[in-house]
Amino acid sequence: MNITYTKHVLNFKFEAGTSRGVLTHHSVYYVKIQNKANPTHFGLGECAPLPGLSIDYSESFEQKLNEICVLLSAIDNLSFIDIYKNISEWLPSIRFGFETALLDYKYGGIRKIFSNDFSEKNTPIIINGLIWMGNKDLMLRRIKEKLNEGFKTLKLKIGAIDFEEECSLLEHIRQQYAENEVTIRVDANGAFEANDALLKLERLAKYGIHSIEQPIGAGQKYIFKEIIKNSPIPIALDEELIGVFGSEKFKLLALLKPAYIVLKPTLLGGFEATKEWIQYAENHNIKWWLTSALESNIGLNAIAQFAGEFTNELPQGLGTGALYTNNVESPLKITDGKLIYDQNLSWNLAITT
Repeated sequence: MNITYTKHVLNFKFEAGTSRGVLTHHSVYYVKIQNKANPTHFGLGECAPLPGLSIDYSESFEQKLNEICVLLSAIDNLSFIDIYKNISEWLPSIRFGFETALLDYKYGGIRKIFSNDFSEKNTPIIINGLIWMGNKDLMLRRIKEKLNEGFKTLKLKIGAIDFEEECSLLEHIRQQYAENEVTIRVDANGAFEANDALLKLERLAKYGIHSIEQPIGAGQKYIFKEIIKNSPIPIALDEELIGVFGSEKFKLLALLKPAYIVLKPTLLGGFEATKEWIQYAENHNIKWWLTSALESNIGLNAIAQFAGEFTNELPQGLGTGALYTNNVESPLKITDGKLIYDQNLSWNLAITT
């Protein structure tokens, strides 16, 4: 096999605000596993490390990726065992990219990653509508847009603007829509201080919040345990899962006992690593959903098809395909708050080569 990669800089359609800062672009790397004898047969994967979040994001990332491409190109009949043996778990986005590319290759290089009703029968996946941080008026406009597009679950990024304004925003939604009409998730990305997190959670609880992702920063396990225990809002772990491997996954969930976990295969090390989290979560009666981590449609497609492998009634976090001005054109389509793999649409892979 011939294994190469191509870098692509994705440009956001707007300034995407989070509690960690504003995003305007995102660099990703497309891995191609190609049959030397038949170059039209190739699998594609995406490595998309996020600055300040991915444990493998560094100035030497591209050098490491190139070294791995050279190393794996020398292996005859590349297998998943080869991927796990030669790519460290500390390089999760690269593992995810190679897993995806090899799955695609084994299915014939047609961008099929998993064979299920989502990838083959136009069966939709219910997703949440993501509301990025901004000033109150901008967020209100985005909320109205998402509701008009048919979303029944909204996920609001909070923690960057004034907390009172955020409460006012949530109150405005609840004045117009009851809990049984619109479900509200919020994501703090670790923005709350541990000493006043419970006070803020009590304030937010008045607005009928379904769940809050990562209210305090990762790495404060024993403080977080008490917050989870006493929170009036169900808590979902997100950043807390990054960089946790093997049996430590089980220990973390046994200690913290959250209501939910949010799974991002790019940040966790791919599909096998994510399956482990799902198994451990279900052993503890913890619910979960999958979320993309700002990948282009190559990575989003893989995660969505993975989601199609499970029966999960919770809305998934897979609505990021329309974020960029220069995304890969794909059969992925959002209709009435649902993600569909439209069999009548085609891929345009020009920017991946």
